[in-house]
Amino acid sequence: MLMDSADIEAGRERWQRRYDAARRRDADFSTLSGDDVDPVYGPPPGADVPGFERIGWPGEFPYTRGLYATGYRGRTWTIRQFSGFGNAQQTNQRYKMLLGAGGGGLSVAFDMPTLMGRDSDDERSLGEVGHCGVAIDSAADMDVLFDGIPLADVTTSMTISGPAVPVFCMYLVAAERQGADLSTLDGTLQTDIFKEYIAQKEWLFAPEPHLRLIGDLMEYCNAEIPRYKPLSVSGYHIREAGSTAAQELAFTLADGFGYVELGLSRGMDVNTFAPGLSFFFDSHVDFFEEIAKFRAARRIWARWLRDRYGATSEKAQWLRFHTQTAGVSLTAQQPYNNVVRTAVEALAAVLGGTNSLHTNALDETLALPTEQAAEIALRTQAVLMEETGVTNVADPLGGSWYVEALTDRIEQQAEQIFARILTMGGGDDVEHAIGPMTSGILRGIEDGWFTGEIAESAFAYQQALEKGDKRIVGVNSHLNTVSKELDILRVSHEVEVEQKALLARRRDGRDEPAVRAALAELVAVAGGDGNMIPAMLTACRAEATLGEICSALRDTWGAYTEPARF
Repeated sequence: MLMDSADIEAGRERWQRRYDAARRRDADFSTLSGDDVDPVYGPPPGADVPGFERIGWPGEFPYTRGLYATGYRGRTWTIRQFSGFGNAQQTNQRYKMLLGAGGGGLSVAFDMPTLMGRDSDDERSLGEVGHCGVAIDSAADMDVLFDGIPLADVTTSMTISGPAVPVFCMYLVAAERQGADLSTLDGTLQTDIFKEYIAQKEWLFAPEPHLRLIGDLMEYCNAEIPRYKPLSVSGYHIREAGSTAAQELAFTLADGFGYVELGLSRGMDVNTFAPGLSFFFDSHVDFFEEIAKFRAARRIWARWLRDRYGATSEKAQWLRFHTQTAGVSLTAQQPYNNVVRTAVEALAAVLGGTNSLHTNALDETLALPTEQAAEIALRTQAVLMEETGVTNVADPLGGSWYVEALTDRIEQQAEQIFARILTMGGGDDVEHAIGPMTSGILRGIEDGWFTGEIAESAFAYQQALEKGDKRIVGVNSHLNTVSKELDILRVSHEVEVEQKALLARRRDGRDEPAVRAALAELVAVAGGDGNMIPAMLTACRAEATLGEICSALRDTWGAYTEPARF
């Protein structure tokens, strides 16, 4: 609907009513010089602004300018640092440091064996235990991981997709053992299997069994843990693999539409389950492009949810997202420059309206962060939040000719990609098991279309670097340096030895018949059409290990091998 000056003024009045009715932080929102600023800025009264219906006001459809009328005056973004290394006890100590230093929530990084659904004593885990995240073999490790951290009071995000559902069940068992009311738990589980086939390559089965598990999880959380978000659709790994900003946005939102279709195919109400979907984006170093990407994401999602999928409630149309600064932008050369890169990327995320944020540490190209590097990354967010004034005004770049043009361009590029994916799936005129976007995604995965598109973009960027058309300071420009080698965190291989010994002791001490019975029941449910979450919880309570659960399901559903492509 096109807007004239009267429509714009009516929107301003609606925004003012929302703002006046909303809660605001007790804080000083003036400039450093002491001048008061308005909570939002827009066109002068009486002005006609072509295209303003695409921009709007904060807290109002299409949410280009943010979900809340108050912007960050109501609440700031959550500082959520991604962390995990070694064993559960070591990571527990790091979490307590982060929370004590101002972190607002937790984000769990798992090691490679855990991400692949393997136990620490699996022969394929050799040399990897605890090295890129924390090792989790059973619910007992979750108990240690969150010892002294009340899960009823802390929001926890877990970045894992292939074995996400059994890991989540272990988390629920740990919360039960703390005495928490599971129905009140709040947090986010990634569970996004589409991006595994597209970019990260950490799947367990073929797509269809994974979608069965995800659908079961959506139904279970919707009924039993309504505040918990069972899906965080990830563009981060797609961008880190080499995609463009528009590809990251389009592939990620298309995946999100696929999960909406999954919920609808199970008879769920979109107004009930869609608020449980969240997103995870990369914030790269091209400052204005990233801001435009985030603004376009909210606008596209709101329009598609309303117009295509029938969402009528505001919360079902909202796109909530977590952001992590771009690991791929950091360099091993002149690593102190990474502090600057991370700060710029974090500022772009904030000006784009992120709901939570992780800032990378300066040494992450070399190793897991040291405690000092992790503190600098954490304090980067504190400086932005408390010193710069960026929380004073909602969407302060709204109306910028450049930012609005970039926002429109990225939106148009994303829409072209959506059309291509729908065509790959046969479009709206044929019958689909789940939905047309899902069919297109599955076809694109099977044909290697997504990975091919990303590979072409990554190759083009690499060529530009090698020609010098694109610059990276310390890599292909400004090569002279006085930087010294960093002290980096080294995870001892003793961690693996100790974790394997601990796992052996736990296996010896558990009720083995109960474990076997629980796994047999899980396999029986997997072979039928019942919801698998209750049976998986029973297996986790009996201390069945992650590898045992995943192996039992793999024996039932089979493994998946990516088709060879040339």
